[in-house]
Amino acid sequence: EMCVAMADALTEWASHDGIAAVMIDHAEGRGFCAGGDIAMLRNSALNDEGKTGREFFHAEYQLNHQLFTYTKPVVAFMDGITMGGGVGISQPAAFRVATENTKFAMPETGIGLFPDVGGGWYLSRLPGRIGQFLALTGARLDGAECHAVGLATHYIASENLARVKAAIIDDPANIQAILDEASETPPEARILANRENIDRLFAGRTLEEILAALEADDSDWAAKELKTLRAKSPQSCKVALRQLADSLTLGSFADEMRMEYRIGSRVLVSHDFAEGVRAVIVDKTGDPQWNPATPQGVTDEQIEAIFAALPEGEEWTPLS
Repeated sequence: EMCVAMADALTEWASHDGIAAVMIDHAEGRGFCAGGDIAMLRNSALNDEGKTGREFFHAEYQLNHQLFTYTKPVVAFMDGITMGGGVGISQPAAFRVATENTKFAMPETGIGLFPDVGGGWYLSRLPGRIGQFLALTGARLDGAECHAVGLATHYIASENLARVKAAIIDDPANIQAILDEASETPPEARILANRENIDRLFAGRTLEEILAALEADDSDWAAKELKTLRAKSPQSCKVALRQLADSLTLGSFADEMRMEYRIGSRVLVSHDFAEGVRAVIVDKTGDPQWNPATPQGVTDEQIEAIFAALPEGEEWTPLS
């Protein structure tokens, strides 16, 4: 319902002469709090062969694409949790404001899913191998880190946001200048201290190569990230690596959404998604039993089938 309501509003505002810009904000509380759709998706996979889940993905991806191609400037305030679906409605914005409260992540490999809502496009275009690192590990970034790697265009203290929003409402033609004036130097970005490790140890083209590099490194950092990766769905990790690699070959964001819808349609009804949500969100046991249980068990043929074109009439399409 939220996706459709947002898309309808954006459609109306696109041709409304009295609207010069759009701001995407969140209600009081945790931010763009993701995860509300996860239980529904699992129920769909278990009870209607994924039909409801595919309908949700189709509508959500239409909204993501609509924002990405919107003709009026969009400002997203990432003042809090910005994960999963929250990434999908903030990253398409021309202006993305991070604060000291920002917590950004794409943690989908931990529940047998993949970094969707355009995650393949955004992560693959980050510097070095940061995107692959984030996609595989689900690592969380704070506001300073988001600004440092380009996920945020501005860093502004949360206490100043009300004044910034009021200024934009008063003068929407000067968003850039307003945000620039309110911006401040963020704290040191912690991820930059690990940039060399990330680029070196996550350089592998395959999951097996990345795991081998981490195993061969004797640093505490490598050991920590190896433990993290061992807990993720091997299938999801392989899907994510392929997704990011393929994304760089695509000519448009619509192509990205089409690819991700193909992936989502298959992964939604896979064993790992239902099992991951059970272990992490439903039962909260934290012990997902992945199948296949090892990277070696996930074959190239299985990955190819996940990325294959859908039957005629079932592919994702943008809003007309």
